[in-house]
Order: sequence, then C-alpha cells, then structure tokens
Amino acid sequence: MKRLIAFVAASLVLSGCSTSTYLKLPEDSVLKIKRGTEEPIVEGKVTRAPLSWSSAGGIPYKIEQNGEVVQEGRLRSSFRPASLFWPPAGAIYWPMGFAYPCYDLTKKDDQKCSAETLQALKSKDQ
Repeated sequence: MKRLIAFVAASLVLSGCSTSTYLKLPEDSVLKIKRGTEEPIVEGKVTRAPLSWSSAGGIPYKIEQNGEVVQEGRLRSSFRPASLFWPPAGAIYWPMGFAYPCYDLTKKDDQKCSAETLQALKSKDQ
C-alpha cells in the first residue's frame, strides 16, 4: 500500500511539472510559442512548463520559415487536473496545457493529428 501511495504521489509531482505534445510542422519551418522565451521548436515531441490562465483561450504560436512568419494562430489548450495537486497553488499559476497529444500544423482546418501521424512522429522521435 505504501508503494502505491508513493507511486501516485510521484506521478502527480512529475505530471505537475510539465506539459507535452507532438508537433507536425510544414517542411523547413520552426514553431515559436508566444508565451515565455519564444525559443524555436522543431517537429517532434515538445515538453515545456505548464501555462497560465491567459492561455485558456488557446496557446498563441507562430510558424517561421527562413525568418519570415508564414502562419500564426492558437493551439487548443485544456485545463490540467494535475495542477490541483501541485503546490503551491498550481491551479492558480499553471493550470493550462496542450489539449491534444499531437498537433498537425500542416493542415489549415483541424489541428488534431491522425493516429498514423502521431505514430510516425513517435517513431521518428526515438
């Protein structure tokens, strides 16, 4: 029983520290999330610190190719239940994370990846 409690506690702590997703981007492009340092992100797995309430309407991003912005928008975000358990007051400061396990930003309409695209990105990332 003690092992189970320790495992659950460790899982909550680790999941409260970050949010992650996979990204499929147009060829020869980088993504910059407009929250924080705006460091370039390449295609594959992205893990970052959770986001504040200001991202409840979506996570602002821009895609750049050769230094020029080719696409801007918002990645769908969602509330992270793990933030309720993250001290001190994670639900106040860092409640938002990525809504989808994978975003396909090569499409204009729906950002959610297909299962095939997600599997390809996971295998490419390893």
